[in-house]
Amino acid sequence: MSQPDLSKLKLAREPGGAPLSSRRTGWRRAMKPVLIVAALLAAGGFGVQRWRTAPVEVDIATVTTAFPFQNHAVLTSTGYVVAQRKAAVASKATGRLEWLGVAEGARVRQGEVIARLESTDVAAARDQARANLRVAKANLEQTRVELAEARREAARSAELLAQQFVSASVHDRALARVDKASAAVRSLEASVSVAEANVRAAEVAVEQTLIRAPFDGVVLTKSANVGDVVTPFSSAIDAKGAVVTMADMATLEVEADVSESNLSKVKVDQPVEISLDALPDRHFGGRVSRMVPTVDRAKATVMTKIRFDALDPAVLPEMSAKVVFLSQPVTDADRRARTAVNPAAIVKDAAGEAAFVVKDGVAIRAPVRTGGRLGDLLEVLSGLGPGDKVVVRPGPKIADGARVAPAAK
Repeated sequence: MSQPDLSKLKLAREPGGAPLSSRRTGWRRAMKPVLIVAALLAAGGFGVQRWRTAPVEVDIATVTTAFPFQNHAVLTSTGYVVAQRKAAVASKATGRLEWLGVAEGARVRQGEVIARLESTDVAAARDQARANLRVAKANLEQTRVELAEARREAARSAELLAQQFVSASVHDRALARVDKASAAVRSLEASVSVAEANVRAAEVAVEQTLIRAPFDGVVLTKSANVGDVVTPFSSAIDAKGAVVTMADMATLEVEADVSESNLSKVKVDQPVEISLDALPDRHFGGRVSRMVPTVDRAKATVMTKIRFDALDPAVLPEMSAKVVFLSQPVTDADRRARTAVNPAAIVKDAAGEAAFVVKDGVAIRAPVRTGGRLGDLLEVLSGLGPGDKVVVRPGPKIADGARVAPAAK
Protein backbone atom coordinates (compact mmCIF):
# COMPACT_ATOMS: atom_id res chain seq x y z
CA MET A 1 0.00 0.00 0.00
CA SER A 2 1.45 3.38 -1.09
CA GLN A 3 2.09 6.19 1.52
CA PRO A 4 0.01 9.44 1.15
CA ASP A 5 1.82 12.50 -0.16
CA LEU A 6 1.72 14.93 2.73
CA SER A 7 3.40 17.68 0.80
CA LYS A 8 0.14 18.38 -0.97
CA LEU A 9 -1.70 19.34 2.18
CA LYS A 10 -2.17 23.17 2.70
CA LEU A 11 -3.88 25.47 5.24
CA ALA A 12 -7.18 27.00 4.22
CA ARG A 13 -7.05 30.75 3.93
CA GLU A 14 -9.67 33.51 3.70
CA PRO A 15 -9.85 35.65 0.71
CA GLY A 16 -7.47 38.01 2.45
CA GLY A 17 -4.94 35.29 2.62
CA ALA A 18 -4.67 34.99 6.49
CA PRO A 19 -5.00 31.61 8.16
CA LEU A 20 -8.07 30.77 10.41
CA SER A 21 -6.01 30.44 13.60
CA SER A 22 -4.56 33.91 13.09
CA ARG A 23 -8.06 35.38 12.76
CA ARG A 24 -9.18 33.84 16.10
CA THR A 25 -6.14 35.16 17.93
CA GLY A 26 -6.81 38.64 16.63
CA TRP A 27 -10.43 38.51 17.75
CA ARG A 28 -9.43 37.56 21.23
CA ARG A 29 -6.96 40.40 21.40
CA ALA A 30 -9.58 42.85 20.23
CA MET A 31 -12.17 41.62 22.81
CA LYS A 32 -9.82 41.58 25.82
CA PRO A 33 -10.12 45.36 26.59
CA VAL A 34 -13.89 45.10 26.25
CA LEU A 35 -14.04 42.22 28.76
CA ILE A 36 -11.82 44.11 31.23
CA VAL A 37 -14.02 47.22 31.03
CA ALA A 38 -17.13 45.10 31.50
CA ALA A 39 -15.61 43.39 34.57
CA LEU A 40 -14.67 46.74 36.05
CA LEU A 41 -18.16 48.11 35.45
CA ALA A 42 -19.71 45.04 37.08
CA ALA A 43 -17.40 45.29 40.09
CA GLY A 44 -18.13 48.99 40.42
CA GLY A 45 -21.86 48.39 40.26
CA PHE A 46 -21.58 45.69 42.94
CA GLY A 47 -19.54 48.05 45.15
CA VAL A 48 -22.07 50.85 44.75
CA GLN A 49 -24.90 48.48 45.59
CA ARG A 50 -22.99 47.20 48.64
CA TRP A 51 -22.22 50.78 49.72
CA ARG A 52 -25.87 51.66 49.42
CA THR A 53 -26.94 48.68 51.59
CA ALA A 54 -24.07 48.77 54.17
CA PRO A 55 -25.14 49.42 57.81
CA VAL A 56 -24.82 53.02 58.96
CA GLU A 57 -22.60 53.42 62.01
CA VAL A 58 -24.51 55.22 64.76
CA ASP A 59 -24.25 55.94 68.47
CA ILE A 60 -26.63 53.79 70.46
CA ALA A 61 -28.03 54.53 73.94
CA THR A 62 -30.07 52.39 76.30
CA VAL A 63 -33.41 53.51 77.70
CA THR A 64 -33.12 53.49 81.48
CA THR A 65 -34.98 54.55 84.60
CA ALA A 66 -34.54 57.75 86.56
CA PHE A 67 -36.14 59.44 89.55
CA PRO A 68 -37.59 62.95 89.78
CA PHE A 69 -35.75 63.67 93.03
CA GLN A 70 -32.52 63.70 91.03
CA ASN A 71 -33.47 67.21 89.89
CA HIS A 72 -32.82 68.37 93.48
CA ALA A 73 -29.54 66.51 93.96
CA VAL A 74 -26.60 68.63 95.09
CA LEU A 75 -24.13 65.90 96.01
CA THR A 76 -23.77 62.11 95.84
CA SER A 77 -21.77 59.94 98.18
CA THR A 78 -21.38 56.28 99.10
CA GLY A 79 -21.23 54.51 102.43
CA TYR A 80 -22.49 51.58 104.48
CA VAL A 81 -25.39 50.82 106.80
CA VAL A 82 -24.13 50.44 110.37
CA ALA A 83 -25.75 49.92 113.75
CA GLN A 84 -24.86 52.63 116.21
CA ARG A 85 -25.61 50.19 119.02
CA LYS A 86 -23.60 47.03 118.51
CA ALA A 87 -21.83 44.72 120.97
CA ALA A 88 -19.66 41.63 121.07
CA VAL A 89 -21.32 39.85 123.99
CA ALA A 90 -18.92 37.94 126.26
CA SER A 91 -18.64 36.79 129.86
CA LYS A 92 -16.71 38.45 132.68
CA ALA A 93 -15.96 34.97 134.03
CA THR A 94 -13.74 32.31 132.55
CA GLY A 95 -15.25 28.89 131.95
CA ARG A 96 -16.42 26.29 129.49
CA LEU A 97 -19.56 27.05 127.53
CA GLU A 98 -22.19 24.47 128.45
CA TRP A 99 -25.31 25.97 126.82
CA LEU A 100 -26.00 28.38 123.96
CA GLY A 101 -29.61 29.35 123.39
CA VAL A 102 -29.45 31.56 120.29
CA ALA A 103 -28.40 31.40 116.64
CA GLU A 104 -27.72 33.93 113.92
CA GLY A 105 -30.79 36.08 113.27
CA ALA A 106 -32.41 35.42 116.66
CA ARG A 107 -34.13 38.39 118.28
CA VAL A 108 -33.41 38.80 121.99
CA ARG A 109 -34.65 41.07 124.75
CA GLN A 110 -32.53 43.01 127.17
CA GLY A 111 -31.52 40.81 130.12
CA GLU A 112 -32.45 37.56 128.40
CA VAL A 113 -30.03 34.68 129.09
CA ILE A 114 -28.47 33.67 125.77
CA ALA A 115 -25.66 31.39 127.01
CA ARG A 116 -24.34 29.77 130.18
CA LEU A 117 -20.91 28.67 131.40
CA GLU A 118 -20.20 25.73 133.68
CA SER A 119 -20.93 26.97 137.23
CA THR A 120 -20.54 23.99 139.56
CA ASP A 121 -17.57 25.46 141.45
CA VAL A 122 -19.01 28.95 141.87
CA ALA A 123 -22.39 27.51 142.82
CA ALA A 124 -20.72 25.50 145.57
CA ALA A 125 -18.91 28.61 146.80
CA ARG A 126 -22.25 30.45 146.85
CA ASP A 127 -23.86 27.69 148.92
CA GLN A 128 -20.94 27.80 151.35
CA ALA A 129 -21.28 31.57 151.71
CA ARG A 130 -24.97 31.20 152.42
CA ALA A 131 -24.24 28.60 155.09
CA ASN A 132 -21.68 30.91 156.72
CA LEU A 133 -24.30 33.64 156.74
CA ARG A 134 -26.75 31.37 158.57
CA VAL A 135 -24.09 30.55 161.18
CA ALA A 136 -23.29 34.22 161.69
CA LYS A 137 -26.95 35.06 162.12
CA ALA A 138 -27.40 32.24 164.64
CA ASN A 139 -24.40 33.45 166.67
CA LEU A 140 -25.80 36.96 166.59
CA GLU A 141 -29.15 35.76 167.84
CA GLN A 142 -27.49 33.85 170.69
CA THR A 143 -25.44 36.87 171.70
CA ARG A 144 -28.51 39.09 171.66
CA VAL A 145 -30.16 36.68 174.07
CA GLU A 146 -27.13 36.87 176.33
CA LEU A 147 -27.23 40.68 176.15
CA ALA A 148 -30.88 40.69 177.17
CA GLU A 149 -30.08 38.42 180.15
CA ALA A 150 -27.14 40.62 181.16
CA ARG A 151 -29.36 43.68 181.11
CA ARG A 152 -31.93 42.00 183.32
CA GLU A 153 -29.19 40.93 185.75
CA ALA A 154 -27.84 44.49 185.81
CA ALA A 155 -31.30 45.84 186.54
CA ARG A 156 -31.78 43.44 189.49
CA SER A 157 -28.28 44.26 190.73
CA ALA A 158 -29.13 47.95 190.70
CA GLU A 159 -32.24 47.32 192.83
CA LEU A 160 -30.27 45.22 195.29
CA LEU A 161 -27.52 47.81 195.47
CA ALA A 162 -30.08 50.49 196.27
CA GLN A 163 -31.28 48.34 199.19
CA GLN A 164 -27.72 47.66 200.28
CA PHE A 165 -28.14 43.94 199.68
CA VAL A 166 -25.12 43.69 197.32
CA SER A 167 -21.86 45.48 197.11
CA ALA A 168 -20.92 47.96 194.44
CA SER A 169 -18.39 45.55 192.95
CA VAL A 170 -21.10 42.99 192.30
CA HIS A 171 -23.15 45.59 190.50
CA ASP A 172 -20.11 46.69 188.50
CA ARG A 173 -19.58 43.12 187.31
CA ALA A 174 -23.20 42.99 186.17
CA LEU A 175 -22.75 46.20 184.18
CA ALA A 176 -19.56 44.81 182.68
CA ARG A 177 -21.47 41.76 181.45
CA VAL A 178 -23.90 44.08 179.72
CA ASP A 179 -21.11 45.99 178.00
CA LYS A 180 -19.39 42.76 176.97
CA ALA A 181 -22.60 41.34 175.53
CA SER A 182 -23.30 44.61 173.72
CA ALA A 183 -19.82 44.50 172.14
CA ALA A 184 -20.32 40.89 171.14
CA VAL A 185 -23.62 41.77 169.46
CA ARG A 186 -21.98 44.56 167.48
CA SER A 187 -19.13 42.22 166.46
CA LEU A 188 -21.51 39.55 165.31
CA GLU A 189 -23.60 42.11 163.43
CA ALA A 190 -20.46 43.03 161.55
CA SER A 191 -19.79 39.33 160.95
CA VAL A 192 -23.28 38.96 159.54
CA SER A 193 -22.64 41.93 157.20
CA VAL A 194 -19.42 40.28 156.02
CA ALA A 195 -21.23 37.00 155.46
CA GLU A 196 -23.97 38.78 153.49
CA ALA A 197 -21.33 40.46 151.35
CA ASN A 198 -19.69 37.09 150.73
CA VAL A 199 -23.04 35.70 149.66
CA ARG A 200 -23.56 38.60 147.24
CA ALA A 201 -20.06 38.10 145.81
CA ALA A 202 -20.73 34.40 145.35
CA GLU A 203 -24.07 35.12 143.71
CA VAL A 204 -22.37 37.61 141.39
CA ALA A 205 -19.82 34.94 140.48
CA VAL A 206 -22.67 32.60 139.62
CA GLU A 207 -24.47 35.35 137.70
CA GLN A 208 -21.34 36.00 135.65
CA THR A 209 -21.58 32.49 134.27
CA LEU A 210 -24.90 33.56 132.69
CA ILE A 211 -24.41 35.59 129.52
CA ARG A 212 -27.31 38.02 129.05
CA ALA A 213 -28.30 40.29 126.20
CA PRO A 214 -27.22 43.86 126.99
CA PHE A 215 -30.08 45.40 124.98
CA ASP A 216 -32.93 44.51 122.63
CA GLY A 217 -31.49 43.43 119.33
CA VAL A 218 -30.68 40.74 116.78
CA VAL A 219 -27.84 38.24 116.90
CA LEU A 220 -25.57 38.88 113.91
CA THR A 221 -22.80 36.31 114.35
CA LYS A 222 -22.02 33.38 116.61
CA SER A 223 -18.37 33.14 117.71
CA ALA A 224 -18.38 30.19 120.14
CA ASN A 225 -19.95 26.77 120.42
CA VAL A 226 -20.82 24.52 123.34
CA GLY A 227 -17.59 23.14 124.79
CA ASP A 228 -15.43 26.15 123.94
CA VAL A 229 -13.56 27.89 126.72
CA VAL A 230 -14.75 31.49 127.07
CA THR A 231 -12.56 34.06 128.75
CA PRO A 232 -12.55 37.85 128.88
CA PHE A 233 -8.94 37.70 127.71
CA SER A 234 -9.12 35.82 124.41
CA SER A 235 -5.33 35.76 124.01
CA ALA A 236 -5.42 32.34 125.63
CA ILE A 237 -4.88 29.50 123.17
CA ASP A 238 -8.16 28.25 121.65
CA ALA A 239 -10.17 30.51 123.97
CA LYS A 240 -13.08 32.61 122.73
CA GLY A 241 -13.46 36.22 123.74
CA ALA A 242 -17.04 36.78 122.57
CA VAL A 243 -19.90 34.34 122.29
CA VAL A 244 -22.12 36.30 119.90
CA THR A 245 -22.23 39.68 118.21
CA MET A 246 -25.55 41.50 118.27
CA ALA A 247 -26.92 44.83 117.13
CA ASP A 248 -29.88 47.04 117.89
CA MET A 249 -31.71 47.30 114.56
CA ALA A 250 -33.53 50.40 115.76
CA THR A 251 -30.24 52.32 115.59
CA LEU A 252 -29.36 51.59 111.95
CA GLU A 253 -27.81 54.56 110.16
CA VAL A 254 -25.79 55.19 107.04
CA GLU A 255 -22.20 56.33 107.38
CA ALA A 256 -21.02 58.17 104.26
CA ASP A 257 -17.76 59.95 103.53
CA VAL A 258 -18.08 63.49 102.22
CA SER A 259 -15.08 65.19 100.66
CA GLU A 260 -13.93 68.20 102.64
CA SER A 261 -14.17 70.27 99.46
CA ASN A 262 -17.95 69.59 99.40
CA LEU A 263 -18.69 70.28 103.07
CA SER A 264 -20.45 73.51 102.16
CA LYS A 265 -23.14 71.45 100.40
CA VAL A 266 -23.98 69.37 103.48
CA LYS A 267 -25.62 70.44 106.72
CA VAL A 268 -27.33 68.80 109.68
CA ASP A 269 -31.01 67.87 109.10
CA GLN A 270 -30.58 68.11 105.32
CA PRO A 271 -32.92 65.74 103.39
CA VAL A 272 -31.31 62.84 101.53
CA GLU A 273 -32.36 59.86 99.44
CA ILE A 274 -30.79 56.50 100.25
CA SER A 275 -30.52 53.61 97.81
CA LEU A 276 -29.08 50.21 98.69
CA ASP A 277 -27.29 47.90 96.29
CA ALA A 278 -29.17 44.97 97.81
CA LEU A 279 -32.54 46.67 97.15
CA PRO A 280 -32.04 48.46 93.82
CA ASP A 281 -35.75 49.04 93.18
CA ARG A 282 -36.38 50.88 96.46
CA HIS A 283 -35.41 54.26 97.82
CA PHE A 284 -35.51 55.45 101.41
CA GLY A 285 -35.87 58.94 102.74
CA GLY A 286 -33.51 60.19 105.39
CA ARG A 287 -31.81 63.19 106.95
CA VAL A 288 -28.31 64.12 107.99
CA SER A 289 -28.14 63.28 111.68
CA ARG A 290 -24.66 64.56 112.57
CA MET A 291 -21.20 65.08 111.16
CA VAL A 292 -18.09 63.81 112.90
CA PRO A 293 -16.09 66.96 113.75
CA THR A 294 -12.79 65.77 112.30
CA VAL A 295 -11.30 65.15 108.88
CA ASP A 296 -9.75 61.89 107.82
CA ARG A 297 -6.30 63.06 106.80
CA ALA A 298 -5.65 60.05 104.56
CA LYS A 299 -8.88 60.39 102.55
CA ALA A 300 -9.61 64.12 103.06
CA THR A 301 -13.20 63.25 103.97
CA VAL A 302 -15.61 63.85 106.83
CA MET A 303 -17.77 61.06 108.22
CA THR A 304 -21.46 61.95 107.90
CA LYS A 305 -24.14 60.04 109.82
CA ILE A 306 -27.54 59.74 108.13
CA ARG A 307 -30.68 58.44 109.82
CA PHE A 308 -33.61 56.78 108.05
CA ASP A 309 -36.99 58.49 108.15
CA ALA A 310 -38.55 55.04 108.55
CA LEU A 311 -36.65 51.82 109.16
CA ASP A 312 -37.46 48.77 107.07
CA PRO A 313 -36.86 45.15 108.17
CA ALA A 314 -35.15 44.51 104.83
CA VAL A 315 -32.34 46.93 105.70
CA LEU A 316 -29.42 45.09 107.31
CA PRO A 317 -26.08 46.18 108.79
CA GLU A 318 -23.09 46.46 106.44
CA MET A 319 -25.21 46.93 103.31
CA SER A 320 -23.53 49.25 100.82
CA ALA A 321 -25.49 52.45 100.25
CA LYS A 322 -25.59 55.40 97.89
CA VAL A 323 -26.67 58.72 99.38
CA VAL A 324 -28.02 61.64 97.34
CA PHE A 325 -28.01 64.91 99.26
CA LEU A 326 -31.00 67.07 98.24
CA SER A 327 -31.64 70.78 98.18
CA GLN A 328 -35.25 70.30 99.31
CA PRO A 329 -37.53 67.53 100.63
CA VAL A 330 -39.24 65.26 98.09
CA THR A 331 -42.53 63.39 98.02
CA ASP A 332 -43.22 59.69 97.61
CA ALA A 333 -44.14 60.33 93.97
CA ASP A 334 -40.65 61.71 93.36
CA ARG A 335 -39.22 58.38 94.53
CA ARG A 336 -41.04 56.33 91.90
CA ALA A 337 -38.96 55.23 88.92
CA ARG A 338 -39.64 56.88 85.56
CA THR A 339 -38.58 55.73 82.07
CA ALA A 340 -35.92 58.09 80.73
CA VAL A 341 -33.75 58.43 77.65
CA ASN A 342 -30.99 60.62 76.27
CA PRO A 343 -32.74 63.71 74.84
CA ALA A 344 -30.57 63.46 71.70
CA ALA A 345 -32.39 60.23 70.78
CA ILE A 346 -35.73 62.03 70.30
CA VAL A 347 -36.53 63.48 66.88
CA LYS A 348 -39.40 65.84 66.10
CA ASP A 349 -41.06 66.14 62.73
CA ALA A 350 -44.49 66.74 61.27
CA ALA A 351 -45.66 63.37 62.59
CA GLY A 352 -44.63 64.25 66.12
CA GLU A 353 -41.95 62.94 68.47
CA ALA A 354 -40.25 59.65 67.73
CA ALA A 355 -37.17 57.57 68.38
CA PHE A 356 -35.40 54.96 66.28
CA VAL A 357 -35.34 51.68 68.19
CA VAL A 358 -32.59 49.28 67.14
CA LYS A 359 -33.72 45.65 66.79
CA ASP A 360 -31.57 43.01 65.09
CA GLY A 361 -29.45 45.69 63.39
CA VAL A 362 -32.44 47.58 61.97
CA ALA A 363 -33.64 51.03 63.07
CA ILE A 364 -37.41 51.06 63.56
CA ARG A 365 -39.19 54.36 63.99
CA ALA A 366 -41.29 54.37 67.18
CA PRO A 367 -43.64 57.24 68.10
CA VAL A 368 -43.07 58.43 71.66
CA ARG A 369 -44.54 60.86 74.14
CA THR A 370 -42.12 62.67 76.45
CA GLY A 371 -42.42 64.51 79.75
CA GLY A 372 -40.10 66.76 81.68
CA ARG A 373 -36.39 66.63 82.33
CA LEU A 374 -34.93 64.17 84.85
CA GLY A 375 -31.47 65.54 85.38
CA ASP A 376 -29.57 64.99 82.13
CA LEU A 377 -32.26 62.67 80.80
CA LEU A 378 -35.74 63.14 79.38
CA GLU A 379 -38.78 61.35 80.76
CA VAL A 380 -40.60 59.05 78.34
CA LEU A 381 -44.32 58.70 79.02
CA SER A 382 -45.03 56.12 76.30
CA GLY A 383 -43.43 54.42 73.31
CA LEU A 384 -40.23 53.13 74.93
CA GLY A 385 -39.36 50.81 77.79
CA PRO A 386 -36.31 50.33 79.99
CA GLY A 387 -33.66 48.33 78.16
CA ASP A 388 -34.59 49.45 74.64
CA LYS A 389 -31.69 50.45 72.39
CA VAL A 390 -32.17 53.72 70.53
CA VAL A 391 -30.14 55.70 68.00
CA VAL A 392 -28.56 58.87 69.38
CA ARG A 393 -28.61 61.91 67.08
CA PRO A 394 -30.09 60.09 64.06
CA GLY A 395 -29.02 61.85 60.85
CA PRO A 396 -30.70 62.06 57.45
CA LYS A 397 -29.37 58.61 56.53
CA ILE A 398 -31.49 57.04 59.28
CA ALA A 399 -34.98 56.13 58.15
CA ASP A 400 -37.50 53.55 59.21
CA GLY A 401 -36.00 50.16 58.36
CA ALA A 402 -32.43 51.37 57.82
CA ARG A 403 -29.63 48.98 58.73
CA VAL A 404 -27.41 50.31 61.50
CA ALA A 405 -24.40 49.19 63.48
CA PRO A 406 -22.81 50.55 66.65
CA ALA A 407 -20.09 53.07 65.92
CA ALA A 408 -16.57 51.96 66.76
CA LYS A 409 -15.32 53.60 69.93
